[in-house]
Amino acid sequence: MSGYRAVEASASGEFTLVEREFEQPGAGRVRVAVEACGVCHSDVAGIMNMTGSRPSGVPVVPGHEVIGRIDALGEGVSGWHVGQRVGLGYLGGHCGACAMCWRGDFVYCTDQPVLGDSQQGGYAEYITARTSGLVAVPDDIPAAELAPLMCAGLTVHHALITSAARTGDLVAIQGIGGLGHLGIQYARAMGFRVAAIARGQDKKELALELGAHHYIDSTASDPAQALRELGGAKVVLATASSGASMSPLVGGLAVHGQLVVVGVAQDPIEVGTIPLIFGARSIVGSLTGTPQDNEDNVGFASAQGIRPMIESVALEQAGEAYARMMSGDARFRMVIEIGR
Repeated sequence: MSGYRAVEASASGEFTLVEREFEQPGAGRVRVAVEACGVCHSDVAGIMNMTGSRPSGVPVVPGHEVIGRIDALGEGVSGWHVGQRVGLGYLGGHCGACAMCWRGDFVYCTDQPVLGDSQQGGYAEYITARTSGLVAVPDDIPAAELAPLMCAGLTVHHALITSAARTGDLVAIQGIGGLGHLGIQYARAMGFRVAAIARGQDKKELALELGAHHYIDSTASDPAQALRELGGAKVVLATASSGASMSPLVGGLAVHGQLVVVGVAQDPIEVGTIPLIFGARSIVGSLTGTPQDNEDNVGFASAQGIRPMIESVALEQAGEAYARMMSGDARFRMVIEIGR
């Protein structure tokens, strides 16, 4: 085989299936034959070149929820072998040498590639990556179900386990979409009392099926008041991409409660000082996790039977999958399956 297929995307919205030459993995890197790649809302940043990681107008191969098998090893690679099943998430592997790495804060490594942005991503048949970004994953879960766990699953799992919530506390999940439908499952499995917050009554039945104890229709009542009536939330996990919808939820927090933000919004969160001071409430952001965190995440999801709800397509339909995700019509994660 002289080359492999990949889908390039440009800021103008064009998705093009191209043939690329094989890249031999360099030192400390591996090549992975992709089985599946999730389509995540964060793909927008790479496609639109929001970070300025490449010259204007240069397309990118998107995708950072990758499951596949190691196909080739670069020089000096140890601890990994050809044929091993692995995953890759949003962060492409820490450098191990910068100031943040020396402190063990690998998520905020200052020399770390981002898949589908500063390095080519997983909308492709093959991808190369640093071994420091690899996640060992089990063989017995379908690739299309594993792929969204690499980013969406890790994001909510890590945000919840590092939050102020403890077993039995009330935890609210705002939004029942790609992140939220997983957040409900994780929160229930962690032993929290779970309240799901969404617009309208059409998602109530699904929320309860996913594990929510309570459903709050934000169009019918003030969600903050509803949370206070339930005793106040120790944590509100905000997954919706709207700062305006997050802002009022601070009023529904219990004393020492946290609004944990994982949904990226273009508009700001606005909050008064009184609810923060008189209750020691806080607003924090949470960004993904390390590969080791991701292995914990996959192990927990596997043990608890947590699975994403997915729609899968072939590589040739990557552009359609992305459009469906962006429109909000996906239920709830689009996944590209190689060889479908």
